Amino acid sequence: MSAPFEERSGVVPCGTPWGRWYQTLEEVFIEVQVPPGTRAKDVCCNLQSRHIALSVRGQDVLQGKLFDSTVTDEGTWTLEDRKLIRIVLMKTNRDAGNCWTSLLENEYAADPWVQDQMQRKLTLERFQRENPGFDFSGAEISGNYSKGGPDFSSLEK
Repeated sequence: MSAPFEERSGVVPCGTPWGRWYQTLEEVFIEVQVPPGTRAKDVCCNLQSRHIALSVRGQDVLQGKLFDSTVTDEGTWTLEDRKLIRIVLMKTNRDAGNCWTSLLENEYAADPWVQDQMQRKLTLERFQRENPGFDFSGAEISGNYSKGGPDFSSLEK
């Protein structure tokens, strides 16, 4: 089980006009499709704790206030194969109850089914961290998993 949880269990993406975004307990990933042949010098990406601004060849692609705060110094962007920009943001609040329902405040919201699947995934990721000897990557979950699911931390081992 050396591969990260999201690699073993897949991601729950939220589609957007420019690409998609998805999340883990610790990070938010943004994938932006750009015209083939785009060079790094064509990209202007500004990442702040609660704000993001991305433009390609002078055209604004993504700009606004993030759903929640991130660690500014940990945010990165890369240009892959000259056709995809991948932005990785580190969440400030890294518990399973912190499931972003949209990428920006009031924009790029996940539909209710996707939000439900994201929350389930974060809850299973939390269970995986709390129980490293088990593999929850293919598990199903039902019941109360909102806000990170039930808290088993007070149970005796």
